[in-house]
Amino acid sequence: MSPSLSVVADNDLKTSAPKTETVAQRVRRLQQEAKTLAKDHIRALNQAIVDVEQLAAEIAEGGDAYPPGVRDLARRLVEDCEAKVQTLEAIVART
Repeated sequence: MSPSLSVVADNDLKTSAPKTETVAQRVRRLQQEAKTLAKDHIRALNQAIVDVEQLAAEIAEGGDAYPPGVRDLARRLVEDCEAKVQTLEAIVART
């Protein structure tokens, strides 16, 4: 014997569904999402530069274990990284 069937209420999903956003609203939302993602990406870049700066400083101060040319390059890289981080922070602060 098959199970008996029963009537189920018809939930009107059309009236309870959230409003669909307009194209303009969607554009604004997507632009905001893109800006948020860009800020996250910039933070990641900033952190990567800081990490490179720390590594370069370790090599620059590493003494005779590193060839003189490498130590010199690392020392200059530290200076460049410091300047780049400051520039990045200044640009982001303006936005």
